Amino acid sequence: MIKKNRQMETSFSNDMPMMDEFLRKVRAAGIPENQQRWYVIRVQEYEKAKKRVPLSQHGAEDVASYLDEIGRKTRLQDWQIIQIVHALEILFREVVGAKWAQGFDWASLKQEAGAGEPGEPEVKGMPGPEGPWMDSVRGKDLPGAAEVVEEVRRAVRKRHYSIRTEETYVTWVRRYLAFCGRPVEATGAKDVSSYLEYLAVARRVSPSTQNQALNALVFLYDKTLERPLGDLGAFARPKRKRRLPVVLTRREVNLLLGKLRGTHALMAGLLYGTGMRLMECVRLRVKDVDFETGVITVRFGKGGKDRYVPLPERYRGDLEKHLERVKALHEKDLADGFGEVYLPEALGRKYPGASREWRWQYVFPSMRLSVDPRSKKTRRHHLHENGLQRAVKQAADAAGIPKRVNCHALRHSFATHLLEAGYDIRTVQDLLGHADVSTTMVYTHVMNRPGVAVKSPADM
Repeated sequence: MIKKNRQMETSFSNDMPMMDEFLRKVRAAGIPENQQRWYVIRVQEYEKAKKRVPLSQHGAEDVASYLDEIGRKTRLQDWQIIQIVHALEILFREVVGAKWAQGFDWASLKQEAGAGEPGEPEVKGMPGPEGPWMDSVRGKDLPGAAEVVEEVRRAVRKRHYSIRTEETYVTWVRRYLAFCGRPVEATGAKDVSSYLEYLAVARRVSPSTQNQALNALVFLYDKTLERPLGDLGAFARPKRKRRLPVVLTRREVNLLLGKLRGTHALMAGLLYGTGMRLMECVRLRVKDVDFETGVITVRFGKGGKDRYVPLPERYRGDLEKHLERVKALHEKDLADGFGEVYLPEALGRKYPGASREWRWQYVFPSMRLSVDPRSKKTRRHHLHENGLQRAVKQAADAAGIPKRVNCHALRHSFATHLLEAGYDIRTVQDLLGHADVSTTMVYTHVMNRPGVAVKSPADM
């Protein structure tokens, strides 16, 4: 290992003391030995791209422009870009000691280093693969299963479902076929009922997860095999628990938002200030933000419905500056022969040039280009929602908030604080996009806190 490091040191830069210090900082950061050479390579590549200027004279704009460039290299994986960001962070913060690097938002860059997948509806997660019968999910399909999976894909794409729905249906079909252990032609309603009961009893999945599996299998038999299941009979269903939403106080919201930086701070602020769902915020397009009227239009919300929400004045200036940076990035993409964004297929056919127009671009684009798995076109998709979810959780921990905080808690807080401010429940219902006012009524229960006014007998 020592010999290998010496070889790397001599090939990295003429400034040997700086390279020695860099390697020490990399080791101190807990980077495994087999990855340390790659950190050196990342810095070498950066230095080569910016060789005209000494490292001591580099600024935040140099790092930002370099990350924009590597974001256009679709061969790089998300973890590789995160590694590049981390290597540059160690270089400029720990070794060069640049003042700008101390306040630079490295964490957000790492969390943003993922491209989402094209598609509209949000699909909730599934239980992780466990047990020998789950081998199909790891690529060991039973004989004949691959053909069934391809038939399901074709049926999904024929109906223009999102790619997330496609992957979800395919995964459940593969799990089901592995569970049955025989060709799909020899299965039927009884097998589906047994599998759904297994999920509820043995796997103890939630009601929504069992319903997701049911929808996938109904699609398999009805739309793909054209053998409707009919009556499935009785099978065990998980008990649906009634839970109150997690609501933050105004003080907690301020503490949480104060711990966020950069793009994630703006996105979280919009979640609280508008009541949007996570994916509604992530999928915002430029044309849907109207600064003149102070309104944001939420497209394709839950149930495929559009609605209006207020543009918070508190974030107007930050959003305008953010869009200026996004527009510069889009113009650079166009100059490099890219600049295309995902559009629903029907819209893309009707307006073939719209995918390159500024108004259709995502408000929160990914820092890297990605290849659409269906069309195989290279595009800049929106930020992956996982980055914001992680950032909010980390901010809540840093702020010392003991509640189970996630992005949806900001939406719950939006609704509760509006009701506390005296707005009527119908207005809040419209802003949240609820189909039934009974769904919105849960926030009145949280706001009123029944039982809290009762004096405990322990205090009497």
